[in-house]
Amino acid sequence: MAKPLNQGDKALLHLANDSAPIKCNSFGANESVSGEVVFNTGMVGYPEALTDPSYRGQILVLTYPLIGNYGVPDESVLDELGLPLYFESKDIHITGLVVSSYSWEHSHWAAQKSLGKWLTENRIPGVYGIDTRELTKNLREVGSMLGKIEIVSLIFLIQNFDDSLFYM
Repeated sequence: MAKPLNQGDKALLHLANDSAPIKCNSFGANESVSGEVVFNTGMVGYPEALTDPSYRGQILVLTYPLIGNYGVPDESVLDELGLPLYFESKDIHITGLVVSSYSWEHSHWAAQKSLGKWLTENRIPGVYGIDTRELTKNLREVGSMLGKIEIVSLIFLIQNFDDSLFYM
């Protein structure tokens, strides 16, 4: 399966601890965001983690080494109480997602779409290619910190091009 348009663009993760920006690649929405960087060490359940209200407005780092391989289940399936069956809530609450390795192909009987498509539909950027375990060790030692995901794509540069800089 080929990568969707604008996916895999270069990106940077900036942390508020004065360290150098971490180079990575993007999936999900082609947007730059900022927020508190926190981590989750769970081995399964990224749809549940992303929809957990306790992560509202945060950039979530998942330590499991491969994310996206089983896609995202049907959001319209409800339990006997009328609550989302496969999710903690009906909305994604994170601001951004950081993973070590992203799977461009998903395969699961309940999958309705890819994680990247779900994030794009909800305007949430994701980045991969980061040593999330090392980042988590750092966050454990110094505590959560502010950060920013910055997508550096050609389309982003074109859309945000300020041609007034060329007119005096």
